[in-house]
Amino acid sequence: MRAIDITEPGGPEVLQAVSVPKPLPAPDEVLIRNIAVGVNRPDCAQRQGNYNPPPDANPLPGLEVAGEIAAVGEAVTRWEAGDQVTALTHGGGYAEFTAVNEQHCLAWPAGFDAPLAAAIPENFFTVYYNVFTRSNLQPGETILIHGGSSGIGLTAIQLARANGAIVITTAGSDDKCRFCEDIGAHKAINYKTEDWATQVREFLGGDGIDVVLDMVAGDYLQKNIDLLARDGRYALIAFLGGSTAKVNFAKVMMKRLSISGSTLRPQSTAEKARIADNLKQSVWPLLESGKVKPHIFQSFPLEQAAKAHRLMESSRHIGKILLTVD
Repeated sequence: MRAIDITEPGGPEVLQAVSVPKPLPAPDEVLIRNIAVGVNRPDCAQRQGNYNPPPDANPLPGLEVAGEIAAVGEAVTRWEAGDQVTALTHGGGYAEFTAVNEQHCLAWPAGFDAPLAAAIPENFFTVYYNVFTRSNLQPGETILIHGGSSGIGLTAIQLARANGAIVITTAGSDDKCRFCEDIGAHKAINYKTEDWATQVREFLGGDGIDVVLDMVAGDYLQKNIDLLARDGRYALIAFLGGSTAKVNFAKVMMKRLSISGSTLRPQSTAEKARIADNLKQSVWPLLESGKVKPHIFQSFPLEQAAKAHRLMESSRHIGKILLTVD
């Protein structure tokens, strides 16, 4: 089958089209014939040699796919050949076929096509787990979302707003900020032209933030801690601004803050299955009603994965970048 492999750590040019054997599904797996594949920051980090796949993972890049089931393992009970599914993968998405645990697959939401379905798993699994499961965001609480115009950011804005939260976000241009507000943010701040921390304080009138969803870290860490209210929750999901920071832990203790960090890929099979079940119950109705919807910025043919990575790393996009498999 056709696939995209990382020939060596480096820039987008190391993504090369290759021919590899079609995977065989394990007893608890389904084999998906991919139609659309999501492109994510962890794919870029893996390509650079900064995010090695777990030992039991498919070494090919690609963490989410949508397509039709081509075959099922002997122990599979949920699916059959021909079913249209979207799935969180353990790697191997940049290919014509991907083998996936049956519990990590979800049927396309009603009215969705493959590209829209492919834009769901990585972002929605990540946001639901960190914002609602770990940080326990409640209606009426405030959430600060950094990277609001990213796929994860737009997902978090919509889900938080749909669940009754007050949503503040940061983004890197006025156009991106307008887009964030159009889809539900109460306040979007251009971090390149404004002091975002001051703007957050002014917007809240002195109150603190209940939950922070942060993919920047670095020097944002202490600023976020300063902004959090008592019993605030800080969910760290990436460190685009640096993985080290100087922190005043006195504020963490005095305000009884909870700081959590997580990555999705190393989670256990059972934990990912629980997240999938929660999404089916709590988020699929929002998707099917149109209250929440992924935003696709641009799609590329599978063989142009390098172009997709260049766009991702330019940060010019708003929302999801996809690969399509013909």
